[in-house]
Amino acid sequence: MSLSRAPRRTRRTRRTLVAVGMLSAAALTLSACGGDNNGKSGGGGQTNFVTNTGGISTAAKGERAATGKLAGETLEGKQLDVADLKGNVVVLNAWGSWCSPCRAEAEHFAKVAKDLKGKGVEFVGLNTRDPNKQPALAFEEDYGVPYPSLYDPQGKLILYGFPKGTLSLQGIPSTVVLDKEGKIAARSLMALDEKKLRSMIDPLLKEK
Repeated sequence: MSLSRAPRRTRRTRRTLVAVGMLSAAALTLSACGGDNNGKSGGGGQTNFVTNTGGISTAAKGERAATGKLAGETLEGKQLDVADLKGNVVVLNAWGSWCSPCRAEAEHFAKVAKDLKGKGVEFVGLNTRDPNKQPALAFEEDYGVPYPSLYDPQGKLILYGFPKGTLSLQGIPSTVVLDKEGKIAARSLMALDEKKLRSMIDPLLKEK
């Protein structure tokens, strides 16, 4: 009797574990580090996003949505609200110290951020899935990251900071660029080099 039940219990346990894993993944809405869906739009509903061959999705000026609230404590322990940066082009980059593609793009982000300092562009990182701040702070020091990162270990800002159907941060790494009105203008779901990063920023700097 007990022998015949054991396989059923094992199957039930496996099904339960699989279901829990699927729910956890759905709740985070974050793909694995280095994942890339070639810039396909996230969320639901009707979208008017254009994806170029480089995997960067853009939204036309009249069809852009605002973000939700993106505010909290930075890795350095200061308070930061992205809404206060309106009037600038804002680059939002989701990253983790454990992520190899994040390390690959970090030097490019640091360079562009330094080059554009004081020129109407602000950079903000969203550090996620680092259970404590020390590895993330070491990452910033190693790569000379000159801008702050909101500390978002559970991915709540990434999950809830973007309305459904918008160009949202999804994978790690991924990048969203806001126009001067604080609306979502461009997104990449892959690691970026300097050329691709600038291609997301430069058109928005030229907008009136």
